[in-house]
Amino acid sequence: MTANSPWKSRQLPTTLCLFDVDGTLTPSRGKISPEMKEALVRLRENKQMDQLGDNVLDEFDFCFSENGLVSYRCGVPLKKESFINFLGEDKYKHLVNFTLRYIADLDLPVKRGTFIEFRNGMVNISPIGRNCSQEERKAFLKYDQEHGIRPDLVAKLQKEFPDYGLKYSIGGEISIDVFPIGWDKTYALRHLDHENFDVVHFFGDKTMPGGNDYEIYSSGKVTGHAVRDPNDTLHILNQLFGV
Repeated sequence: MTANSPWKSRQLPTTLCLFDVDGTLTPSRGKISPEMKEALVRLRENKQMDQLGDNVLDEFDFCFSENGLVSYRCGVPLKKESFINFLGEDKYKHLVNFTLRYIADLDLPVKRGTFIEFRNGMVNISPIGRNCSQEERKAFLKYDQEHGIRPDLVAKLQKEFPDYGLKYSIGGEISIDVFPIGWDKTYALRHLDHENFDVVHFFGDKTMPGGNDYEIYSSGKVTGHAVRDPNDTLHILNQLFGV
């Protein structure tokens, strides 16, 4: 433990649990349940502000957003990285223009708004649009599973931009995360290099190849747990820690 580790007096001070949010701690884009929140409180004693609550930075020792590109340790922000600085404006515009043209030609049952969402450490692409309703989200996921909309888009992007140094990862129910190679969820582990944890457990629901939890789940630096939904997460936490 480092000298300023506030968890050094806990029962398991060298064990850390990392969680995906969507589909792991919460239903996709949904709120955290009281049962899950209580379990995490008990775990600490032994998806982020809009989904986990406004006081998430106080309730979690580490918060890693955008694969760890935007991170907090005990509520204090850590160094940020920038997608746009990595790629540059010209390449970024080419990526956006190509993607929007491709989505415009897709014949989907419905389309909504915000097809590309620019973030600090990545770009999120949604063929249906992130403004879709929960019912439309579920319908698109089923349609995507039947027609391979997102895998096809990933293949097209990989072919069009082979020299951009980008990774395309299918995540959640409706979107694709685009980020520099090496900036997947394993990036968050860099912030733990000097913390001296003996065991790091990771829980995620998209742990299959191509899923956005796959790299960290299979990295060898964590003990990975593939979950089906938040109830499965609770079940495994109870088995491991009795919470």
